[in-house]
Amino acid sequence: MIEHIVLFKWQPDASPEAIASVMDGLKGLKAKITEIIDLSCGENYSERGQGFQHGLVVRFADREALKSYQAHPDHQEVVAQLIKPILTDILAVDYEIT
Repeated sequence: MIEHIVLFKWQPDASPEAIASVMDGLKGLKAKITEIIDLSCGENYSERGQGFQHGLVVRFADREALKSYQAHPDHQEVVAQLIKPILTDILAVDYEIT
């Protein structure tokens, strides 16, 4: 199993509606991309978040499933149309669950 974790830092002028659209778009990927075993995302409330405001966690069966997800047109559309226009910084971690 692979755990894919992404943290997002938004531009200061990113509207709550634009951020909500990102979260909705990400949540919608679970129904569109069969390689996704589980997906959750939401607002960070930790004081240790170093400015990262939202997080995404996606679980896959293996590395090939993660690669398929990353290349999937629906994922690419969410990234290009919703995330990149309001993104300031991003941090991603992928690891095998043992």
